[in-house]
Amino acid sequence: MIRLLALILSLLLASPTLAQGTPESPHWDPASEYITAGQDELGYRSWFMALPSRSYQVKMFNEYLSTYDVAGIVPTWQLFRTATAWQRCAGQPFEIPPTSEWPNIVQTLRYVRDYVIPAVGPVEPVSAYRNPALNVCAGGAPESAHKHYSAIDLVPLRQTTREQLMQTLCTAHGRRGPAYGVGLGFYAFLRFHVDTTKYRRWNMDPAVASHCPPIVRPPDFASVGRALPQPQVTTAPEATALEAVKAEQVPQPSERAPADQSISPPDPLAPQH
Repeated sequence: MIRLLALILSLLLASPTLAQGTPESPHWDPASEYITAGQDELGYRSWFMALPSRSYQVKMFNEYLSTYDVAGIVPTWQLFRTATAWQRCAGQPFEIPPTSEWPNIVQTLRYVRDYVIPAVGPVEPVSAYRNPALNVCAGGAPESAHKHYSAIDLVPLRQTTREQLMQTLCTAHGRRGPAYGVGLGFYAFLRFHVDTTKYRRWNMDPAVASHCPPIVRPPDFASVGRALPQPQVTTAPEATALEAVKAEQVPQPSERAPADQSISPPDPLAPQH
């Protein structure tokens, strides 16, 4: 009996599925490839507590997302992640964008909710808004969609391969991308980019791209996946002060495509996890 149990245990440990990890196991964590200490949840809590004004700003942002029925699609705090290169660029790990840019994220979140998550499962944002100084240092194009808070770089939390991810997202993008004005790009490993600036696609593997509409190579996509020149280090500006947030009138997002689903928003008064 002991030998039989030992044999079963050895087979389980040798299982390819377990060796590769599953979404429920600590071995499957694709976001860790792009998140450094300080840009994780613990880092967010430290950043949030550093300035009293951030509590009010986060509350306003949560209320804004709830107003347009895009709250709770992903944890709100992950939408404040800046660039993977924030440390090298002496920037902030998190930043609340100016309220003038908030409408741009609404359409992108709608597309993520309606056509990305249903296709590939839960996703985690690893980069969203980048202020102009950080965008330059991180290698973003002058008109990068990240600079206008239209873009989110995501990784899937359900186990998949790069080829499967590309094929699945390409199919959804071909059907629904034009109505939403979606840009879809792929970077190293499982990181991919979604924005709602204009319909286009880039960095597809040739074998997968042959089964999708022709690739468009726009001149204005963020250059996350390329080797970057060493820029001068600049300090990114701090998040908008409380008084400025109060003074600004938050604009409304455009309604380029209707939402196909609705969700129950979380309590907007507290930062989400």
